[in-house]
Amino acid sequence: MPSQNDKKLFEALFHHATEGIILCKRNGMITVANEAAGRQFGYSVEELIGKPIETLVPSRYQKSHESYRENYSEHPEPRKMGQGRDLFGLKKDGTEFPVEVSLSPAKIDNEEIIIAFTIDITRRKQQEYLIREKTKELELITERLRQTNEQLEKKVSDRTQVLHEALMALEKSKAELQLSLAKERELNELKSRFLSMASHEFRTPLTAILSSASLISDYSEPSHQEKRLKHVERITNAVNSLNDILSDFLSLSKIEEGKIAAECKSFSLKNLLNEIESELKAMLKKNQHLHIQHQGEEIIVSDRKLIRQIMVNLLSNAIKYSDEGSAVKLDTFCSADELKITVSDQGIGISKEDQKHLFERFFRGSNAGNIQGTGLGLNIVAGYVQLLGGFITCKSELDVGTTFIATIPLNASI
Repeated sequence: MPSQNDKKLFEALFHHATEGIILCKRNGMITVANEAAGRQFGYSVEELIGKPIETLVPSRYQKSHESYRENYSEHPEPRKMGQGRDLFGLKKDGTEFPVEVSLSPAKIDNEEIIIAFTIDITRRKQQEYLIREKTKELELITERLRQTNEQLEKKVSDRTQVLHEALMALEKSKAELQLSLAKERELNELKSRFLSMASHEFRTPLTAILSSASLISDYSEPSHQEKRLKHVERITNAVNSLNDILSDFLSLSKIEEGKIAAECKSFSLKNLLNEIESELKAMLKKNQHLHIQHQGEEIIVSDRKLIRQIMVNLLSNAIKYSDEGSAVKLDTFCSADELKITVSDQGIGISKEDQKHLFERFFRGSNAGNIQGTGLGLNIVAGYVQLLGGFITCKSELDVGTTFIATIPLNASI
């Protein structure tokens, strides 16, 4: 027989254990639980006693859990639950959390019971997810930077050859000389714009990544979780910014090199609009509203990918250049022979002078200020619209807002 001290020692271990401990009968009714289990699931110990164990299981798993429990009761043995699968517990307030469960059979007063040891692994899962996501993002950025570097080197080499040939032709004709000088000036201007833009747009997110990455190791204690997550969020935002810049470079390069061709197929415009609305909600500023409306035919024949890029680029600009609490609208009208896409905002607007250069590469409005951007988005949109055989126009007024209208033929030969 165990001594009184043995019983006190057992009770201390049971009640002060950091793992949750729950004892159940074969029918799944909870008979005993410790304080750690109560904290994990949001119940007092008294509330847990007499409840079926399925109370602590999300509703979508309850029936299968009953089956698993009955099978386990027939062949009880110490083991972990859900080998190779993610398990979730259900708290009293209805929230779910990832949990690790180990089972062990026992007998008390000749009655078979099952002992479940539970561990809340929310923090572990969060860290694993963040590590996986950051690894994928960094690998993607590295690969895209490598590809972009190769493409830029090839372009520099090609342009150098063009300049060399132009210089050789200077002796033949004054007209050729003037043409070559004009091309050189244009190239230098583009190069200056590119270097200025790249130096600014890459430096800001890279600085944020480096500073947060160097600081995050200083917050290793559990109490520093909020500070760690803040730096992780900064890294994520910076990586997304770099990803957007690289996407613009790659899209521009593909258009220039003729690697993009329209592939027209039948698709649901309504489904595409729902997809875009869901995707862009995360970009909205505080109290910004996105209104999407469609009229006319819902099934069209065009290049779904290019139509999507046109809408997303125009809407992203509208959101970026509009203040909090403003409205951004996307209206589409589809007749038998054309699709009209209208994107309007209540943002900073574009001056009459700037509107003349709106679709040029690397051009940014004089009132863009410190708002991030490559000056490539509208040039890419114009390229996509042209690939589809359409045209795009702009109406804007400073401090009032901007409206872009893209008209895409649906029965033209592209």
